[in-house]
Amino acid sequence: MLNASIVLYNHTVSEITPLVQVLKQSGVVSEIFLIDNSFEKNTDFDSLEVNYIFTGRNLGYGRAHNIALRKTIESGIPYHLVINPDISFDPKILLRIVDFMDKNTEIGQLMPKVFYPDGQIQYLCKLLPTPFDLIFRRFLPKSWTQKRMEHFELRASGYDRIMDVPYLSGCFMFLRTDALKNAGLFDERFFMYPEDIDLTRRIHKLYRTVFYPEVSIVHHHAQSSYVNLKMLCVHVSNMIRYFNKWGWFFDQERKEINAKILKQLP
Repeated sequence: MLNASIVLYNHTVSEITPLVQVLKQSGVVSEIFLIDNSFEKNTDFDSLEVNYIFTGRNLGYGRAHNIALRKTIESGIPYHLVINPDISFDPKILLRIVDFMDKNTEIGQLMPKVFYPDGQIQYLCKLLPTPFDLIFRRFLPKSWTQKRMEHFELRASGYDRIMDVPYLSGCFMFLRTDALKNAGLFDERFFMYPEDIDLTRRIHKLYRTVFYPEVSIVHHHAQSSYVNLKMLCVHVSNMIRYFNKWGWFFDQERKEINAKILKQLP
């Protein structure tokens, strides 16, 4: 019914075991793929009943997940969950999501409501970004960009309704396999960061990409690019690739999609 994949990089078994157990307890996950991008194999993962795939090098987020996504497509499994290692949730929510997706076949991708461990909402429903939203704002005081970010993150929605969103976070991507067949997998030119924007955007053109607040997860999120200069450079270089692909300041499709999404809001 559902496969799941988790990309690892220097993770330990103790860090991953709780999430693996939750996935198994859900009763709807057929196979769990652990794609390990570390440079040294960790034989401790052999103790888990999962499909452990050691790559021996850091392939990047999307390229690593694509290994599992191709296997899911080949197996004819209807759904695939791309999930970060730092996620926790009640296993019962997966059955509710499957049921909702079964009843709404026009939906190609779904993301639940996401909270920080302290209970605050993570605002992960976003419009298609402009260069300012992803690059330039990082170098300006937060007070200068606050209103624009609230608009970009669709905060006026209240995050309390089911809505179509063209950019959903990669931390929890519940994907319809048929949507992947038609829209394609992760673009492997992106090492990390904009691959979730790119994939959601492509799926959104063919299916609904939905925020589903009827269920929720907890994301123990740390924005490494804000505190690590090397990761900031990786972030910016990959964002440049994204805008080279879709357009920088003149992106008519972005303009039309965002206008349509904003009409949903009160």
